[in-house]
Amino acid sequence: MLPSTGIVKTLCQSLKEFPVQALVVDPVMVSTSGHTLAGPSILDSFREELLPMADIVTPNLKEASALLGGVPLETIADMRSAAKAIHDIGPRNVLVNGGDLPASLDAVDVFYDGNDFYEFHSSRIMTPNTHGTGCTLASTVAAELAKGSQMLSAVKVAKRYVEAVLSYSKNIAIGGGCQGPMDHLLKLKSNVERRPFDPCDLFLYAVTDSRMNKKWGRSIVDAVKAAIEGGASIIQLREKEVETGDFLEAAKACLKICRVHGVPLLINDRIDVALASDADGVHIGQSDMPAHVARALLGPDKIIGVSCKTPEHAQQAWIDGADYIGSGGVYPTNTKENNKTIGLDGLKTVCVSSKLPVVAIGGIGMSNAQAVMRLGVPNLKGVAVVSALFDRECVMTETRKLLEVLKESTKIAK
Repeated sequence: MLPSTGIVKTLCQSLKEFPVQALVVDPVMVSTSGHTLAGPSILDSFREELLPMADIVTPNLKEASALLGGVPLETIADMRSAAKAIHDIGPRNVLVNGGDLPASLDAVDVFYDGNDFYEFHSSRIMTPNTHGTGCTLASTVAAELAKGSQMLSAVKVAKRYVEAVLSYSKNIAIGGGCQGPMDHLLKLKSNVERRPFDPCDLFLYAVTDSRMNKKWGRSIVDAVKAAIEGGASIIQLREKEVETGDFLEAAKACLKICRVHGVPLLINDRIDVALASDADGVHIGQSDMPAHVARALLGPDKIIGVSCKTPEHAQQAWIDGADYIGSGGVYPTNTKENNKTIGLDGLKTVCVSSKLPVVAIGGIGMSNAQAVMRLGVPNLKGVAVVSALFDRECVMTETRKLLEVLKESTKIAK
């Protein structure tokens, strides 16, 4: 909040004398409530001196418009044009905050790094408690950069944090004004104990199958319990032949078991079941709902995985806000018809290009798990298995055997 040209000049001179690791500039000129916080006299100082020094600038719509001489910003296309025009002034990155965009049902921010545009979508949370959203966004970006994150990763974390805080604060009633505060301490006050996603959870990823359970006379719940007792680190319910009502009840029962053991439970494809059961997240395919739409529905704290066969798929999953990708099929499998295999070379290519942790899937079992885990790419965190566990008489025994194979493969790799 820089109210005079003299203060802007003093700040810029100090930054030249004492360089910082990263400079985040939130050009506080117009608040979310519409109040003018800095006059037009300092705009030239912003454009000529401060913005060219910035690693990222984070204006809201009104501030972006002011920086560009009052050009109206009413669509996402306008936001893209504004981001590019502000980038031309000199900052290395631009994030235009579109929370007030009237033409969008989502809260959309546009990021531009001088080469590519990225759109960050989140659910629009209806609440008067929006005081400080822009400051929170910029401060979170700065905090993530201080922790060593890359710029785009910092922006993603900031976007999800602001969404989480808004959701947590939406019903706070303090004072008599038209706009209320955000409560940033949600992680200290929340009664919901949900362990954050850990990529190490992908190590032994068990994926259930209704046909196999039926073949061996097992319920979904029994299958999940046996896999967890055998050492599965994450569970995905992939039940294509179960009625929705039965699936929901099974998911709730499985979730109780998973919570006792500290094992995340994901639902394949069915976001409705994930929401209704309060599962830890979903895994979606390329032909399913886009990850950014799933994120808007599920919120910032749920786990989202995306099936990816190519580097392009992996890049899009990262942009859309996924937490991990499942890559394959590595080997031929009977669980999916007409599933094109990518082999170990294809898996390695996806891993190298992915900014997200990867779990390998497709035809993996006792005989080939070590070959997968010995690829030597650090973001390959584990294997996802279906038949090797659930198309067997004793799920627990097979899970234990595979877990030992995986542990041995990591020792050899080290």
